[in-house]
Amino acid sequence: MRLIFLLALLLPVASAQPDASFTAGYDLDAEAAFVDDLLSRMTLAEKLGQLTQYTGQWAVTGPAVTQGGEDVIRSGGVGSFLNVYGAEATRRAQEVAVNESRLGIPLIFGHDVIHGFRTIFPVPLAEAASWNLDAVELAARVGAREGAAAGLHWTFAPMVDIARDGRWGRIVEGAGEDPYLGSRMAEARVRGFQGPTLAGLASDTTLVATAKHLAGYGFAEGGRDYNTADLSERTLREVVLPPFRAAVDAGAQTLMSAFNEIGGVPATGDRALFTDVLRGEWGFDGFVIADYTAVRELMPHGIAATAAEAGRRALVAGVDMSMVDGIYTNDLPALVESGALPLPVVDEAVRRVLRVKRRAGLFEDPFRYSDPAREEAVLFSDAHRAIARDVARQSVVLLKNDGDVLPLARDLGSVAVIGALAADSTSAMGSWAGAGRWPETTPILPALRAAMPDTDVRYAPGYPVVKGNFLQMVDLALSMDTSGHDDAVRLAETSDAVVLVLGEHRELTGEAASRADTRLPGAQLELARRVIAAAGDKPVAVLLTNGRPLALDDLDAIAPSILEVWHLGSEMGPAVADVLLGFHNPAGKLPVTFPRVTGQEPLYYNRKRTGRPHDVPGASDKYVSRYLDTTVEPLYPFGHGLSYTTFEISPPRLLAFYCAECHADLSGAEGARIASDGTVQVSVDVANTGDRAGAEVVQLYVRDEARSVTPPVQELKGFERVELAPGESQRIAFTLRPEDLQFWGMDGAWTVEPGGFTVMVGGSSADAMTRTARFELVSE
Repeated sequence: MRLIFLLALLLPVASAQPDASFTAGYDLDAEAAFVDDLLSRMTLAEKLGQLTQYTGQWAVTGPAVTQGGEDVIRSGGVGSFLNVYGAEATRRAQEVAVNESRLGIPLIFGHDVIHGFRTIFPVPLAEAASWNLDAVELAARVGAREGAAAGLHWTFAPMVDIARDGRWGRIVEGAGEDPYLGSRMAEARVRGFQGPTLAGLASDTTLVATAKHLAGYGFAEGGRDYNTADLSERTLREVVLPPFRAAVDAGAQTLMSAFNEIGGVPATGDRALFTDVLRGEWGFDGFVIADYTAVRELMPHGIAATAAEAGRRALVAGVDMSMVDGIYTNDLPALVESGALPLPVVDEAVRRVLRVKRRAGLFEDPFRYSDPAREEAVLFSDAHRAIARDVARQSVVLLKNDGDVLPLARDLGSVAVIGALAADSTSAMGSWAGAGRWPETTPILPALRAAMPDTDVRYAPGYPVVKGNFLQMVDLALSMDTSGHDDAVRLAETSDAVVLVLGEHRELTGEAASRADTRLPGAQLELARRVIAAAGDKPVAVLLTNGRPLALDDLDAIAPSILEVWHLGSEMGPAVADVLLGFHNPAGKLPVTFPRVTGQEPLYYNRKRTGRPHDVPGASDKYVSRYLDTTVEPLYPFGHGLSYTTFEISPPRLLAFYCAECHADLSGAEGARIASDGTVQVSVDVANTGDRAGAEVVQLYVRDEARSVTPPVQELKGFERVELAPGESQRIAFTLRPEDLQFWGMDGAWTVEPGGFTVMVGGSSADAMTRTARFELVSE
């Protein structure tokens, strides 16, 4: 029996002050004195006003403050607005706040700058498919630069919810299913929005970042938005919370509460989460905002009978600002006056809000973000469009390429482009498209025509064009109408090649867009069958534009090539043309597992083995964890993505340093040993064995062979994107430390236990299982 010996490698509890490197050059003592002085001069109404956010909405000539208007600003009854942007509009509102209110406290303007503001980048799930942290950071930087030029100070991004169920529509807003990849993406996006230091946050090219939605929102039962999430403390700690901790450590100044409950406690009323963990364990000193009407929603959740009680529970939990519902200003004064809500609770929340406003430079110069000339010069600039096109190309994933159908020849006489989504610029922008404009967005069809000027590029929509109001668009996107199939088939029969564009309109993705059936919507599969049959031996490239992992077993059985192009934003068409015609070699990798059928959901690579695994030698034909009507295995695994060239990855080599002061203990694949302060260096050679330049993402996984708590079959612990010319090779190395092997132990703390660990390296989670090495962590 294995000796269980805890090494007690606990994650260090964050200090009450932010990390020194992040705060270098910023005077925290001066900040505290400033905030305390201002707080001492505020009335209760002004304090609660700082904890209230109202909304504006588009009027005929632009955004206008519509909830409360200028009078509420003058009274100090509001501290923030969302959905108010534009240099002139924000300047006018800010002038009222600064020049006409008693204390002149500036407003902070927030907006959903999720994947770009005016220049729209790929949806976040697509950006994560690039596995390129520099590209993701740059995309956030451009979004911040544009948003700030339009008078914004604050973005409600990044969304860092881990999601394992493709039925959930908001999977499109995050980085997928893995906590390690999600954490690295969270850090990159926070740095992109805010910059690397606290002192730099006051720049007029940055936005305050918001890590959302704390916590468990991506675990909604049945993939149904806003539904209950029921997960263990271990899953919360090991899977859900790491990206939030990474965002906080990267300097995120705000977080947003989730809509869901966990274990009977709605997140917006969860003091253990927002006070004990976020502030007590992690040392977070920014502020928390509720999601849209989430404070009021504590009533239908059933934990508050009145709006006042809902507000009290949220504020005591540590949710500092209410969004839209006005409960803090309208319903909490009486509770403070009666003593039911202690004034120090209010004061601490106000202190956090004022702290972030000062860090954003709003007290120093509240108008620096409101410059119409800069707004005109910055928004949708040629430079930003070029960056968006490059990030979009890097986000494309080649799922399948039998017979080397792709890239298409550039000298074809004719090409049939089939699918209404090929011509839909609105859908190309994706969910949460900021202030993006569809006339500025280039979809696939016109981009292909521009890229192939000597080719007859023909078009048939094949399935209904989506238009109208929301319900009409959803009906059309899911329509079983086949009236366009015959024209599409005739086009396929008479053209030299076919580009078949299938997938989801953007109205089928995002918030309140859960799907019980994640196959191709409507009659698209029947269209694909007929078009592919009509094309015969001619090249057929299937392009998938979507915001979730689709169930593609039937399509995969008939399509020779499949290119996942997501919703890529303003430059979607040019980016897709670049990849389709071979001007850019695809290198994207899936950040989520693609199922064969919807019934496999939730499906994710880092699953538990169970006591009756299906994939071990000698497994029973019946009494194992499997399905009767389909395989357990996914169609396309996490990390999967092909290229127009080929790569060879060597088996991993281990170089162990037994302790911090020790020399290398062993070089080889077996027998390496380290102590609690030792490290293991994992090195591999990767070579481009094809005839095109390309990039491979080498992925490092680890499996804990046995421990006191059941381990996943594998866990991502590192990755590196390597660009190689034909015939070129490169050696890359990863370093594993004992803290990389931690798990949430039986005693409710981070720990690691001695024993054996298997290292896996490859081009996907599945491929990595074919290249392994082993080391031992020993007790001293």
